[in-house]
Amino acid sequence: MNPLAPDLDHVLAGTAGLWDELRGQRIFITGGTGFFGRWLLESLARANDRLGLGASAVVLSRQPEAFAARMPHLAGRPDLEFHTGDVRNFSFPDGPFPYVIHAGTTSSAPVAPAEMLETIVAGTRRVLELAAARGTRKLLFVSSGAVYGRQPSGLTHIPEDYAGAPDPLDPASAYGEGKRAAERLCAVAGQGTALEAKIARCFAFVGPHLPLDAHFAIGNFIRDGLRGGPIHVRGDGTPYRSYLYAADLMVWLWTILFRGQSCHPYNVGSEDALTISEVAGAVAQAFQPARPVIIDQKPAPGAVAARYLPDTRRAQRELGLQTRINLGDAIQRTISWHQKTNQR
Repeated sequence: MNPLAPDLDHVLAGTAGLWDELRGQRIFITGGTGFFGRWLLESLARANDRLGLGASAVVLSRQPEAFAARMPHLAGRPDLEFHTGDVRNFSFPDGPFPYVIHAGTTSSAPVAPAEMLETIVAGTRRVLELAAARGTRKLLFVSSGAVYGRQPSGLTHIPEDYAGAPDPLDPASAYGEGKRAAERLCAVAGQGTALEAKIARCFAFVGPHLPLDAHFAIGNFIRDGLRGGPIHVRGDGTPYRSYLYAADLMVWLWTILFRGQSCHPYNVGSEDALTISEVAGAVAQAFQPARPVIIDQKPAPGAVAARYLPDTRRAQRELGLQTRINLGDAIQRTISWHQKTNQR
């Protein structure tokens, strides 16, 4: 039995009535082997199996063999085909693709800022060229809350109409600047054409398949806990974050693809704010026995805590989207999955 079965059924329940338009259709997916991509493929496969959609996906991957070794139950499916290539210059697969999900990018720290920026922009341009050539009707671009730049201290949750931006002269802004430029490319492609370009500005998430050895704080905390602790907070623990569970994330992304307005971005994430130290504490308490927490630094006197929190009222109001799985449950499900599958 697939250890994600209950979560995948949660996705189907949250997207009931949306899948019929995908019946017998093809979808092209970039980034299909990463954290988001694995969940997209798992949920699409579940929809095919449960609803008899007869849909198929072509998944772009630089190393499909490596993915097949880690995820053989997906790699061996006849409804999932893997197409080798780099998102910046891949050859176009044959046939029409009425639907496209562009989730392929990199936000990893080892990538140089110039390469990160070029990958995001050139990759989006190439995907839009495929969409134009293969008759795409609906395209979902997986963007980021990084497009807003630093969140003002007086703004508890950042809305889609906030006009701020990353500092263009800061190399650390390459990811956010790249996503901004890519959104612009999508907007231009969606003007005066039949293409509906949907934009999901994603914030922070937790769930199975989230890397535990990357730059995701909650993933690092879960890794520390699985190893027996202590859970290590590298900074002072004061920044505010919120985390949406991966199964809820899939409900949001599929809903935005099928029903979101074109060139009308939606924030994707949870509004439930916690400091990083509180997140570490929540992870620590999810283990038995509870793990100790070590915080490296003390807060600077008078410093204002950084915030990275979405205002999701647009998605709630227009698409009926909600956070269904609370953070405590999300952490416990993630830990349980790692313990069952022994993926660390």
